[in-house]
Amino acid sequence: MPMIKEFRDFAVKGNVVDMAVGIIVGASFGTIVSSLVADVLMPPIGLLLGRVDFSNLFFVLKEGVSAPGPYNSVAAAKSAGAITINYGLFLNQIISFIIVAFAVFILVYNINKLKKQPPAVPAVPTTKECPFCASTIPIKAIRCPHCTSELK
Repeated sequence: MPMIKEFRDFAVKGNVVDMAVGIIVGASFGTIVSSLVADVLMPPIGLLLGRVDFSNLFFVLKEGVSAPGPYNSVAAAKSAGAITINYGLFLNQIISFIIVAFAVFILVYNINKLKKQPPAVPAVPTTKECPFCASTIPIKAIRCPHCTSELK
């Protein structure tokens, strides 16, 4: 029973729950970034580079058994049983990684900036000690109200 209680305490601690939420949100963020790269960024880049669809850039290592090449797309090559190196998909993944890494960097940078406390400014004293009776008196006082000594 003590082991079950310890496990329950561990599982419901804030750090574990926060980490689980972060993983779930991170996975969702990854799919959004993948869609951003594949559906928004790469089509204009491909258009600028001469109507190239990066997801269909590949090398054929061995032609398929059912249909010889050339193949118009990765899907056609795979359906023919060809062995390919899909470097266009790899480029898409690299761009996705760079965007995700940059977004995480910006997030962590801003969180760290928020965590930094401004340097403590020493408080300006508002009182002083009377050198004759050791009472605490206002800093602007020219005479001690306790011992009536004149202060300089």
